[in-house]
Amino acid sequence: MKYRPSRRTRRMAISTAVVLALAGANGPWLYRFSTERYHEYAINKPEYKAANGHWDFLDIPSELRINTIHAALLHTGKVLLVAGSGNNQKNFDAKSFRSVLWDPKTNAFKNIPTPKDMFCSGHTQLPDGKLLIAGGTKRYEKLKGDVTKAGGLMIVHNEDPDKPVTLPAGTRFTGKDNGRTFVSKDPVLIEKATKVFDRNTGAFLRNDPGLGRIYVEAQKSGTKYETGTEDNYRIAGLSGSDTRNVYGIAQKLALDKKDFQGIREAFEFDPVAEKYITVDPMNEARWYPTLTTLKDGKVLALSGLDEIGQIVPGKDEVYDPETKTWEYTGIVRKFPTYPAVFLLNDGKLFYSGSNAGYGPADVGRAPGVWDLATNEFTKIPGLSDPDKLETSATVRLPPAQDEKFMVIGGGGVGESEESSEKSRLVDLGQKKPRFADGASLAEGTRYPSASLLPDDSLLVTGGSNDYRGRGGSDVLQARLYDAKSDSYERVADPAVGRNYHSGSVLLPDGRVMIFGSDSLYSDKANTRPGTFEQRIEIYTPPYLYRDSRPELTAGPASIARGGKGLFTTRHASSITSAKLMRPGAVTHVTDTDQRSVALELEKSADGITVKVPRNRALVPSGWYMLFVTDDKGTPSEGTWVEVPE
Repeated sequence: MKYRPSRRTRRMAISTAVVLALAGANGPWLYRFSTERYHEYAINKPEYKAANGHWDFLDIPSELRINTIHAALLHTGKVLLVAGSGNNQKNFDAKSFRSVLWDPKTNAFKNIPTPKDMFCSGHTQLPDGKLLIAGGTKRYEKLKGDVTKAGGLMIVHNEDPDKPVTLPAGTRFTGKDNGRTFVSKDPVLIEKATKVFDRNTGAFLRNDPGLGRIYVEAQKSGTKYETGTEDNYRIAGLSGSDTRNVYGIAQKLALDKKDFQGIREAFEFDPVAEKYITVDPMNEARWYPTLTTLKDGKVLALSGLDEIGQIVPGKDEVYDPETKTWEYTGIVRKFPTYPAVFLLNDGKLFYSGSNAGYGPADVGRAPGVWDLATNEFTKIPGLSDPDKLETSATVRLPPAQDEKFMVIGGGGVGESEESSEKSRLVDLGQKKPRFADGASLAEGTRYPSASLLPDDSLLVTGGSNDYRGRGGSDVLQARLYDAKSDSYERVADPAVGRNYHSGSVLLPDGRVMIFGSDSLYSDKANTRPGTFEQRIEIYTPPYLYRDSRPELTAGPASIARGGKGLFTTRHASSITSAKLMRPGAVTHVTDTDQRSVALELEKSADGITVKVPRNRALVPSGWYMLFVTDDKGTPSEGTWVEVPE
C-alpha cells in the first residue's frame, strides 16, 4: 500500500500545534471558538484551498430539488439531472416523474417534462450529441411480509407453427393439478412455434414452442393461494386449436419478495431542444441496465431486471442511432445488473466485475475481455477479493490509449456488511493481463464516486463502509489519486455523506459535481428510515486556486479522427499537454462513457495544433471537452469539440 501524508494533513497538523499553543496561553479565549467555527475558518483559508480544494453546496430552488439518481453532462455545457420517481413509491403511484436541467455557467435550473419513470434506467452519449436513456421502473419492489397475493413468473407456450398468439392483461390461468387461478398483469405476445427438421434427411422432427413470459398474481389474498410445485395451467378465453396449443407452465407462485420490474421504453434527450424524444422500445424490459457505446456508434444494452422482476436472461440487444431501433445480438451473455462494461481500443469489451447486484453470486461476476462478435469471453485473473466487487467503481485511467483500469472499493453481494478498501489495477495492454492490488483507501468503501480530472488525477469521494450507509457508516473523505505514483492524497472533506444512488460528474470548468445518496437509515442505531439527500455539492480542485490557467481563445468546433485542429492561445509556450475528455453519464457510481484521450500537440507562437487519433474505438464519434494543461499542471476550461462520424 502506497500512502503518503497529504499537504492537507501537514497543514492541519501545523494549525493544530498553533491552536494548542494558544490554548495554553489563552484557554478562555480559545473556548469561545467552537470546533465547527474553527473548522470553517481553517478550510476557507486561501492556503488550505490551494492545497486541498474546497466544497460548496449548489444553491437549488426548493421547487427544483429532486432525488437525483442519474446525471449526464451535455455538449451544451448543461447537466441533465434525472430522478424519475426517485425511489419514492408515492411519486411512482402519482406518476410524478422528474428531470431538471442545470446550467453551471448561470446556475439556472429548468424543469424537464419526463414521460416515463426513468428511475434506474441506463444511459450513454450518442454520436450526434443526444443522450440515450433506456429502461426504468414498471413496478416497485414488495418485501416479503408486504406481499398479500401469491404471484410470480408464468411461461406461456404456443405449439402452433402457423400463428403467434396475444393474450390480454387480465387473462386467467388455472392449474390443472392445484386448481388455483392466477391473473396476468400485462398483455403478452407468444411467438409461433418453430418447425425443426433433421439436418441430414430433411424429415420433420417436432415443433419447438414459442414462449412468452408474464407476471401473474392470485385473484385473492392469503397463503392458501400459494403453490409449491410446477404445474401446467389452462388459459381462459381461448378457442379452437388454441385450447390445445397454448398453455402455461409455472414453478412456485408464492408470497415471496417481489423485485422491481423494468420497462422497455427508450428515449433520446435532445440537449438543444431540451426535451425527451421517444424512440422504439427495447425488445426486453430492463431495470438497472448498462448501456455501452460500441465502435460503430451503436449502443449495447445488457442486463437489468425484466418485466417479471428477474434478471434478463442474457438477451443483449443493440440500438442503432440512425434507425432508432433495437436488435438482439443473437448471443447470450449473463451479467449482474449495472455491469461496468467498457469499449476497448480493438473494439472488444472489458467487464471489470463492478456491478450493482441483483442476480446469482456465481453467475457473470468474473471480470474479463469479451468479443461481442464471437461471444468469446477471456477471464482475467489476479483479484485478491473477487467476492467484494459489488457496488465498486471502475475507471479507465488516463491516457485511454494505455487501457489501464482501476476498480475501487466495493463490497459483498446483496446486503452484506462487508466492504473493501482496495484499488485493483489491470493493464489490458499486456499479453496476459492480470489484476494486482494498488494503493488502498483508508477504509472499506462501498459506492465510491470517481471522476477523472483534466490534470490526469482522479477524484475519489464518498461511499460508505456498510450497505446503504447502515450504522452511520458514510465515508466523509475525498482523495486525489495519482496513477503515475499509484498513491492517494487526502484533500478537503465533503460536508455530506454519499452512498447508494450517488455519483459525480466532471464539469467543463474543471470542477466536479457530486449528487445523491439514499441511506437505509438516518441514525447509527438503524431505527429511523433514511431520507434521500437532495443537496448537491461542488468540489473545486486545488488547481483552480492557482494564480492563472491557460486559455484557448478560438478554434474549430469539429475535428475528424486523424485530423488536426489549430487553437489560438496566449499561453502556447507554457502548454505541455492536451486531451479530449468524453462527458460523463453516471448512475450508481457507474460511468462507462468516462475517458481521457491524449492528443499529439504542436506549438507555435500564438497557438497550438492538436491531432485526434484515428482509432474510432478509442475516440467514438460524439462531443468531447478539449483541455490543455500548462507546465504547472493547471488545466484550461474545456472547449467543446465534435468528433464526427
